[in-house]
Amino acid sequence: MSSHHIVRDDQEPALIIANGASCSIELLGQLLEWSPLVIVLDSAIERVFELGIKVDVLLGDFDRGFDVSYYATKQYPLEIIYEPNQDTTDLEKAFNYLIQKGHQAANVVWATGKRADHTITNITSIVNYQNKLKIVLLDDHSKVHLLPEKFEKWYTANTPISLIPIGEVNGITTENLCYSLKNETLKMGYRNGSSNHVIADGLVRILHTKGDLLLMECWD
Repeated sequence: MSSHHIVRDDQEPALIIANGASCSIELLGQLLEWSPLVIVLDSAIERVFELGIKVDVLLGDFDRGFDVSYYATKQYPLEIIYEPNQDTTDLEKAFNYLIQKGHQAANVVWATGKRADHTITNITSIVNYQNKLKIVLLDDHSKVHLLPEKFEKWYTANTPISLIPIGEVNGITTENLCYSLKNETLKMGYRNGSSNHVIADGLVRILHTKGDLLLMECWD
């Protein structure tokens, strides 16, 4: 698979490839085409090399007997970042790296599926990076990102949209969703806004006053 050299002054999101379930080649190719930088977490590197993807950065804690010198010769140039801190996940290490390098956005694939604990951690960890890095998690059935307090976007009718709170989210008001909310509260484990959909072609507005709210576009 070819790499990612059709870019505009690093304005496009970087791409992080984690180690969950693989996405389709079509989705991966679309993201690679516009990515100025490709970061692969250490445990996924063999799977990525098998696809012929040009990698810019290999990053992780390199546990489980990881042979760094072997991968240093597989591609050139390849920046290898060793981050042994066990208080952060490898995905969080990748987010921190991008922030340090001045990037403003990242798409993430292979971050869902396989282990449920990794999936939940990967999704909820993006809260710590709001206002620092715009993060979108994607797979073949979902697109997930954190909402600002005021969100507005044009959607086609019947687009599936779920609003998932991390903890408790207050003051939620929506427009152009089938199941509308008016200054209401969602709380993880008690009341979620899943399986909603857009009423008509046009703008969807979602407001909230307090808390961390995820928007998920999910399809079968």
